[in-house]
Amino acid sequence: MMPLSMQSLSCWSMLYGNRLDTNARNCLMNAVARPTGPDRWFTPLLVFDLLAALAMVGVMWTALLYAGDAVNLDGEEQVAQRIFYFHIGSNIAALLGFLGSVIGSVGFLFSRRLVWDRWAAASVEVGTIFGILVLLSGSIWAKPAWNTYWTWDPRLTTATITVLIYIAYMLFRNGFDDPATRARFASVYALFAFLSVPLTYYSARLFRSIHPIVFDGVNEEAQGGFGVGPTMGQTLTIAMIGFALLFLAILFHRVRQLAFEARIEALRENYDE
Repeated sequence: MMPLSMQSLSCWSMLYGNRLDTNARNCLMNAVARPTGPDRWFTPLLVFDLLAALAMVGVMWTALLYAGDAVNLDGEEQVAQRIFYFHIGSNIAALLGFLGSVIGSVGFLFSRRLVWDRWAAASVEVGTIFGILVLLSGSIWAKPAWNTYWTWDPRLTTATITVLIYIAYMLFRNGFDDPATRARFASVYALFAFLSVPLTYYSARLFRSIHPIVFDGVNEEAQGGFGVGPTMGQTLTIAMIGFALLFLAILFHRVRQLAFEARIEALRENYDE
């Protein structure tokens, strides 16, 4: 079986002028539809998927069974405290996604290669999903801790704005048909959008907030905060690693999907011509 690019080229050589004969049409459709040989990325991605799955099993076990209880919490707050590991893990995954969009955008602006734009777009899509999980898990934790699912706390407000900014990024991309134009404008958007990420992180330090500070500091006005013991710290580390691996596994598959979509779209445009 010839590679797709060579086979499709042989198909186009069968065309004469603007007239598409049946043989050329069938040849081109077969070039797109039929497999082109072994996928060299299948095994590495499968191994990585299994690694991510095992890591998430480890996260579930340590978060629900291994980590100790918080000494200053009881009742529903003690149970809800275990959401903390999934909340922080989702935070790490969302951060990786938004940071990945910056790397991909800078890569495109310097190289003008669309592969970088695909990495940026996929990073935002996956990162936004985890950003939504951050908001949902935070709301579940807030009910027993704050007696409400939602409050206009600076941390919650800025986190929500950040997620909305990246949802708008995905909608913004759909407004352009030309891939190069779409990538150029989306790259600039992504660079400015990332400014909301550090603002969200420092919001609990810059403004009066009842949101607990987990890393690098203490918020005396925080409600529902707790000390992190040895087993809790170990579980938190495992959760961050596990969610990072899960993010990367999903990201790799999404980038490959976007690459396949781009190839099919290019063939479709040539076919229409």
